[in-house]
Amino acid sequence: MVMTEALSPTKSPARWQDFLQLLKPRVMSLVVFTALTGLVCAPTGVHPLLGAVAILCIAVGAGASGALNMWYDADIDAQMRRTRGRPVPAGRVQGADALALGVVLSLFSVMLMGMALNWVAAALLAFTIVFYAVIYTMWLKRWTAQNIVIGGLAGALPPVIGWAAATGDAPLNAWLLCAIIFMWTPPHFWALSLYTSEDYAKAGVPMMPVVKGAASTRKQILAYSLLLIPVCVAPAFTGLGGVAYLGVSAIGGAVFVLLAWRLFRSKAGDAPDARTTDGLYDVRAGAKTARDLFAFSILYLTLLFATLLGEHLIGATPLELFR
Repeated sequence: MVMTEALSPTKSPARWQDFLQLLKPRVMSLVVFTALTGLVCAPTGVHPLLGAVAILCIAVGAGASGALNMWYDADIDAQMRRTRGRPVPAGRVQGADALALGVVLSLFSVMLMGMALNWVAAALLAFTIVFYAVIYTMWLKRWTAQNIVIGGLAGALPPVIGWAAATGDAPLNAWLLCAIIFMWTPPHFWALSLYTSEDYAKAGVPMMPVVKGAASTRKQILAYSLLLIPVCVAPAFTGLGGVAYLGVSAIGGAVFVLLAWRLFRSKAGDAPDARTTDGLYDVRAGAKTARDLFAFSILYLTLLFATLLGEHLIGATPLELFR
């Protein structure tokens, strides 16, 4: 890691918006959404105030992870078009301040979760923060092309934490929600990396297209997509999801596989995508199949968890074929 103060000295006093950006609010919103789904789907109800505290702890823990990630990855972020405007590499926040914020928020979120809810949820939250900030950020991301595959566990755990906050344990259905996000992560991020691979190469990050090439990445995206859909449909047969969920997961899954097949047959990633903007969706014609899968993957995951959340909020009867 390059010392962040050496990258770019602070040019002006940091604003509160800069510290908010350190928390990765867009990532935090997805974490909160999936954690809330786990909390609501748990069979044991939780007092609304305690439920709000649990979600707050998970959100703060996610923000802490983001701050620690931005502190350590400042050298990488400074070289990538998508991340060079972040507060630390841009010189708006000192690296030491980002580190301090991440550590303080980590301790606060874990201790509050343990004291207000239970220590099972607190332990899972602590593990998630350490896994993302240390195992993924400091080791996997810079060492192996499987960084997203293994590191995806950190982003997959929030629904388990939410479930554990409500019940004090983590049964099969909680881990099934985790498995959905875990299997979804590689095709989602590899689709993005197909048209941002030049950034990863310049920064020395061994993302799959950089290490194995675009053709191999497209093949693996298709393979993971085919494995993902049965996992997404499974909650309809374990007493977790209902008829609406079965329809959304099956129909959306078919579209997902179709887009993955189109990407596999394309030449996305074979040539550098010489974009002039930082937008994730502004790509050249050759990369549009990768962009389409990336965009739909976000919609698909959102629909899956929104449907589960909606069914449990209205008390819809789940399918119980194998329960």
